Amino acid sequence: RDRRMNRLVPVLLDAALVLVFAAVGRRSHEHGLTLTGVLQTAAPFLCGTAAGWLLASSLTDLAPTSLPFGVVLVVATVVVGMGLRMALGAGVAWSFVAVATTVLSLFLLGWRLLARLLGS
Repeated sequence: RDRRMNRLVPVLLDAALVLVFAAVGRRSHEHGLTLTGVLQTAAPFLCGTAAGWLLASSLTDLAPTSLPFGVVLVVATVVVGMGLRMALGAGVAWSFVAVATTVLSLFLLGWRLLARLLGS
């Protein structure tokens, strides 16, 4: 049970931060903040985050709260997310890739670094 909770909290936090990323992006580009719109924007990136979790969990013994685990998540979230956006005909400008990588790195690595600094 503790093991499941130790995984559930980071999974939920990662998903919530990807949703925040999508919401901030939609707001900054004046696309509106409807639940459906945010979910549509976030969906490719949430798929990438899920892929990163599967990859990091199955191929490594890294703790979900570790920075290396977070790096796998960032890479998977951006690569899969952008790939799905391209496949769906959505915009994938290089500037967007750079901003998405930066923001998702700050979010997905930031809470892990903060937790490490606070000794959690």
